[in-house]
Amino acid sequence: MSNTETKAKAAAGESTATADDNDLGAAGSQLSTAPTEDAPNLPSLGVIGWARWFWRQLTSMRVALLLLFMLSLAAIPGSLIPQSGQDETKVADFMDRHDTLGPVYEKLGLFHVYSSVWFSAIYILLFISLIGCIVPRTWQFVGQLKGRPPGAPRRLNRLPAYTTWRTAAEPEQVRDIALKVLKRRRYRSYAAGDAVAAEKGYLREAGNLVFHIALIVMLVAFAWGQLFKAEGNKLIVQGDGFSDTLIQYDDFKSGSLFTPDDLTPFSFNLKKAKGTFERTGPNRGTPRTYESHITYSVGADGKEKPGVIKVNEPLVVGDSKVYMVNYGYAPVVTVRDGKGKVVFHDAVPLLPLDGNLTSSGAIKVLDGYRDAQGKTEQLGFNAFFVPTFAGAGKGQMLSQFPALDFPVLALSAYHGDLGVNAGIPRNIYQLDKTNAKGFKDSKGQLLKKRLLPGETMKLTGGNGSITFDGVEPWARFQITQQPGSGWALTGAIAAIAGLAGSLFIQRRRVWVRAVKGPDGVTVVEMAGLGRSESTKLPEELGDLAGLVHEEAPTAADRDADAEDRDADAEDRDADAEDSTPDPSGETSTSSDAENTTPSDADPTPEPGAETTHADPHVVSAEGAEKK
Repeated sequence: MSNTETKAKAAAGESTATADDNDLGAAGSQLSTAPTEDAPNLPSLGVIGWARWFWRQLTSMRVALLLLFMLSLAAIPGSLIPQSGQDETKVADFMDRHDTLGPVYEKLGLFHVYSSVWFSAIYILLFISLIGCIVPRTWQFVGQLKGRPPGAPRRLNRLPAYTTWRTAAEPEQVRDIALKVLKRRRYRSYAAGDAVAAEKGYLREAGNLVFHIALIVMLVAFAWGQLFKAEGNKLIVQGDGFSDTLIQYDDFKSGSLFTPDDLTPFSFNLKKAKGTFERTGPNRGTPRTYESHITYSVGADGKEKPGVIKVNEPLVVGDSKVYMVNYGYAPVVTVRDGKGKVVFHDAVPLLPLDGNLTSSGAIKVLDGYRDAQGKTEQLGFNAFFVPTFAGAGKGQMLSQFPALDFPVLALSAYHGDLGVNAGIPRNIYQLDKTNAKGFKDSKGQLLKKRLLPGETMKLTGGNGSITFDGVEPWARFQITQQPGSGWALTGAIAAIAGLAGSLFIQRRRVWVRAVKGPDGVTVVEMAGLGRSESTKLPEELGDLAGLVHEEAPTAADRDADAEDRDADAEDRDADAEDSTPDPSGETSTSSDAENTTPSDADPTPEPGAETTHADPHVVSAEGAEKK
């Protein structure tokens, strides 16, 4: 062979190999909607080219995941460092205790992480990246749904999952059988030339898109909730009520775009606050239930409705939720001036100090009091309350159980200026004694006394008295308004479902080709291709091939049965010839059989013998191998 012929054959081989590679590439195309990224020649890019390159990088899945990771890292300081929007007192305390770190954290915006410039930048970039990634992939996916899977490659045996057999059925019959089988298995399939093309697993990419769309929904819901949120607390004594207006809250904070007009118009009255506790066992004193029985109405003219609020079962009114977050006691006291006139009668809430609801606070009489000489003054009492008195400890009383089994109220009395008119906010649970004087007892000590319900402490000098009338329970409520929380929950559920679909659903393609072989027998080829190699693809192809094979079985099996029947018939014929007696008394030989004329042959076949026909479509496996 000449060098020219060798080169020509080599070139032809390379051309065939290239054609096969292109054919296989087309078969595996668009198994994913991820856009292809070609490495650009960066030095040759102009302004538009650089802008396009940066946009492609920003909208790539790699950068989106990187930004999502950065966002999760950026949120860590918001959980570890006090935030000004949540607790100004802790922020001020941190600044006082850290002279160096405090100013640095303040400049970096670590005291208001979620509204800082750098956190917002990551947030917005992630939002843009996800949108820029989803939009083109969605259009490509819609185009794939409208289109058809690619036709079968010329050489199916080059695919990772492959099987073949020969059958006596016609190619058209095999293709019809394959179409029915594939459609029963929910493949999108159609006949293309001499093959059937089918595809399954479109929900994989749908799950991927749902996951990223759900992330966008969660980001929007989170931003919406932060901008328009509102949260306030209110302590209500049994028998009192609440209306959802700003002046009614004990403390209130909201998002930057929230306005008082966004408050939900509703009100409620606390009819009964109830707390029960474990009486025995190792959990003695542990709360069993905290619940508040209320009546509420929506709007200015709404009809009152009964309701029950528990710790984890809030009252839902429009966009607002009312949670019961705490429980305590408010001693009811009556204060009289020097002339016996009642100047104060109310339940005064005290704050719990421990699990047994040992409580402390202050009772302030700011208006209406006059001393024995008729001078206007302010009265103040330091109050210490135990629901179940267990005796006196070192300097204070002790409570041994949180229920009202043996309530005792301890008071110490002061008079003068309590500082409430100085224009400076004061803690209502603390008594400012800077400009106040204590009442003295007969020994010249601060006037103190422990009171049981119904008992009275008289102020020295005929300046009045204070009576412990009883105890009313109180409940602290948290009223929240968090728009977008429902969308955030829906997005989270959709993200989990989409992620599960993208991870566990495999997209794959199957081709079935049926053509006549050189000997006239139908050759069936089946092959499969997936987005990534998986052990499930060969198993699934084997199951599909088994279903098709049931209706178009291998031709070699039929030929083997025919050969066995022919061999049995020949054996029976040979036995019959050997047993035929010779007229001369000897057994006939093969030469006699050769001299037998057709007219001498018995035209009737023996019982059990079958006539075989030369069927061009049915060949044995042995014959196929020889050919």
